[in-house]
Amino acid sequence: MRRLLIAGIALLCAGPLRAQDGAAVYTQRCATCHDSSNAANRAPRRDALAGFSADRIVSALESGAMRQQGEPMSGAERRAVAAYLSSAPGSAGDANPSIATSCATDTGLRESNGLDWNGWGVDLANYRFARDPGLRAEQVPQLTLKWAFGFEGEISAATQPIIVGDWVFVGSTSGRVYALGLRDGCTHWTFKADGGVRTAVRIVQTPTGLSAIVADLRATVYSLDAKTGQLQWKVRVEDHRASRISGSPVTVSGQIFVPVSSGEEATGSQPGYECCTFRGSIVALDAATGKVAWKTYLIPEAPQPVGRNKIGTQVWGPAGAAVWSAPTIDVKTGMLYVATGDAYTHPAAPTTDAVVALDIKTGAIKWVRQLLANDAWNMACGSTDQTNCPENEGPDADFGQPPILVTLASGKRVLTLGQKSAMVYGLDPDDQGRVLWTRKIGRGGMIGGAEWGSAADDKNIYVPLSDLTFNREAIRGRGGLSPDVGGGLFAIDVASGEVVWSAKPPRCGPENCSSAQASPASVIPGAVFSGSLDGHLRAYATSDGRVIWDVETAREFTTVNGVKATGGSIDVGGAAIASGFVLTTSGNPTWGGKRGNVLIAYALP
Repeated sequence: MRRLLIAGIALLCAGPLRAQDGAAVYTQRCATCHDSSNAANRAPRRDALAGFSADRIVSALESGAMRQQGEPMSGAERRAVAAYLSSAPGSAGDANPSIATSCATDTGLRESNGLDWNGWGVDLANYRFARDPGLRAEQVPQLTLKWAFGFEGEISAATQPIIVGDWVFVGSTSGRVYALGLRDGCTHWTFKADGGVRTAVRIVQTPTGLSAIVADLRATVYSLDAKTGQLQWKVRVEDHRASRISGSPVTVSGQIFVPVSSGEEATGSQPGYECCTFRGSIVALDAATGKVAWKTYLIPEAPQPVGRNKIGTQVWGPAGAAVWSAPTIDVKTGMLYVATGDAYTHPAAPTTDAVVALDIKTGAIKWVRQLLANDAWNMACGSTDQTNCPENEGPDADFGQPPILVTLASGKRVLTLGQKSAMVYGLDPDDQGRVLWTRKIGRGGMIGGAEWGSAADDKNIYVPLSDLTFNREAIRGRGGLSPDVGGGLFAIDVASGEVVWSAKPPRCGPENCSSAQASPASVIPGAVFSGSLDGHLRAYATSDGRVIWDVETAREFTTVNGVKATGGSIDVGGAAIASGFVLTTSGNPTWGGKRGNVLIAYALP
């Protein structure tokens, strides 16, 4: 440690840094989380970072997901470590200048209705079910490539697109938000947010017209004129340095409900960091003005000093309960349901790894159903230096997906969702979240189990299984992903919790790949769509799980905007389906998968 500190001081005093000096910066500030030897950790592995351009890495350290880790660095240090890590082309704008075609007209945008895919879950209950998609299940095998759009200067594409009328809205890791034409991918407008945009855009009617609600990784919410992209207002909903918005905002009755998560789980791995003080929250904003109506922390108790770690750094608590996913709205009872993440400190608060019901008007917590107790974990637990790992560390089995509020034919209502533990739950929203059933579908783990989202129709919940696994060689610093473990799709009866069918994924290959299905599912009558880290987007028959359509997205595309683009791993965002189109982003290499930078549109010939 002393040697590393001396190296750091020498770097700071040595004047301008060269690319090779970035190795020392990486060793001092980054290796604990990103080295291959820590493959069990949830931080992206170093070989995945190599796929990002130096500009993209600097941007992440300055204004993106890693800004808290980048704050202690000088500008020279950030540039040096970026040059050391990157093996991609350099400047974001140099290699692939866009020749995007401007849309001839701004018509075709209207107030959202049941024919659209607006926001994360289509409806307020988060079904991810396109009931009238303009496409029948028997037509799905005929789907073919309509157009592709390249994200300029990006080496990652992982955002959920939306479709409203004849318009498409999609964000990107650079913070650029695009409004495109559904029929041909033409460009209506672009907007640059302060941080990366991983959430789905939400179109809402306000007194001034249609607004596009955007949220970024700097915990900032924006309202844009949906037709022009002009900024109407913006507000930062959380001041904590590690805060971010990864779950998509939802809107109802003139209000916006914003879930707040954080990157402090990663920052807490550093032994000199005072871990931890972030608390997840839900913030209600006025859609017309951005004014805060209420804000509720999911851990009501403010963090307090609770001692010191073994090197003398102050330790705080309680912390955690990040909300990684979109809220679910219960119009009947006036409730808002959220699923929370784990605790960062010990002891774990009773609102962690839980489904929490809040009063939609006031934000008051009405009930809590904790589904896994004592899950205290941060990235120190998977690192070589475990100084800040909580006592009696938990399994890091938090919730990354929202509850789905299903109303069965009998009238019975069930809140159902999957967890990273690979448990799937059915809860009673009308009885304090009482557990109706549980079902185990896999092994689970830190990047396993049910990750970003499930989908449901009026009978079944369709749960993709991740269970992403690194092979032994990766853990020794060589090799990569295991092609033999991970993936699968499960149809579970919402009423009983019984598995109706399960579909194993084809084995990807020959090596360093994964069939894990971490991205959210999307469903239409008769067919459910699920993307995979191997780059495939597949459609399964809802009756028996047969694959009825399978397309490889991990390839090069000719794009409508002239940007050189490839697809890759499908993760974080899922398929948007409306007006006869199926849209997906492709190319998220976070866990060592396949990089890419494309939005792809499929439709009938």
